[in-house]
Amino acid sequence: MIKKERSLMAYTPEIKVMDCTLRDGGLVNDFFFTDEFVKDLYFANLRAGVDYMEFGYKASKEMFDIKKYGKWKFCDDKAIREIVGDNKTDMKIAVMADVGRCDFKKDILIKKDSPIDLIRVATYINTIPAAVEMIEECTKKGYETTVNIMAISKSNELDIDAALELLGQSSVGCIYLVDSYGSLYPEQVSRLSEKYMEIAEKYGKKVGIHAHNNQQLAFANTIEALRHGVSYLDATVSSLGRGCGNCPIELLLGFLKNPKYRINPLLKFIERHIVPMREAGVQWGYDVPYLLTGLLNQHPRTAIQFMKDSRRDYHDFYLDLLENF
Repeated sequence: MIKKERSLMAYTPEIKVMDCTLRDGGLVNDFFFTDEFVKDLYFANLRAGVDYMEFGYKASKEMFDIKKYGKWKFCDDKAIREIVGDNKTDMKIAVMADVGRCDFKKDILIKKDSPIDLIRVATYINTIPAAVEMIEECTKKGYETTVNIMAISKSNELDIDAALELLGQSSVGCIYLVDSYGSLYPEQVSRLSEKYMEIAEKYGKKVGIHAHNNQQLAFANTIEALRHGVSYLDATVSSLGRGCGNCPIELLLGFLKNPKYRINPLLKFIERHIVPMREAGVQWGYDVPYLLTGLLNQHPRTAIQFMKDSRRDYHDFYLDLLENF
């Protein structure tokens, strides 16, 4: 059977774009965004036609020191309401909840009492049963749910198949293909997208992609997944995100053929907020250390530390990485 692929030049109404700037970008500055930044981003996303805006994490305040992080590490409902009010718009509000780092039974309220629409459960492949427990709890409370299986490039085929089958049987609405280390190439994304879509079609789910830009492939991998039927697309403004960053949302919206998407509001936001962030010395985006961890399918933490230390000994760093390969 020949699988039908989407035309990248066609209008695809089922596509949903998720802005992850505050959540993935919060890993760059410990979530210390000003209210002005967050409000301006909210309104820029509204005007740009973005479908979902992720505000940050629902992290446990008993596990993380609230003095070391900005409020979007915890995403109290009150803090979100101060930005969006009742959010009587078409754009939905999302937060991420990490397995093992969120007191979801206490901190995630019943949907009717919250401005949040979507809970994104983040899990590694070995914690899928705990992720399913969170998904079912959030579904019961009235939320849309998605699940991000992180570091998929480190998992073997049998484990991926078993995880997808378990998630397919759960109440989750969308299963995300996540290139945590920015190590995947388009041909690998193509094969994985087909695998995820097979489960999605079997159980009536959607599939999303969250890409990192270690090898300058976040955009290419996103549209490759789109070609194979993936419909939830994650991106951040100017690629703002952990280490090398993500698929740039202004690039993605400029590419998509849905007339609802507009890049002008995001360009104004970049002028007002992103350029000053860079000028103030906040670092993210493609650089050689992130390339090297991506090539070797390793977590970017060593590259992030390399950048913080203002090192330039790329060759020695590469040799160190090879020792741990």
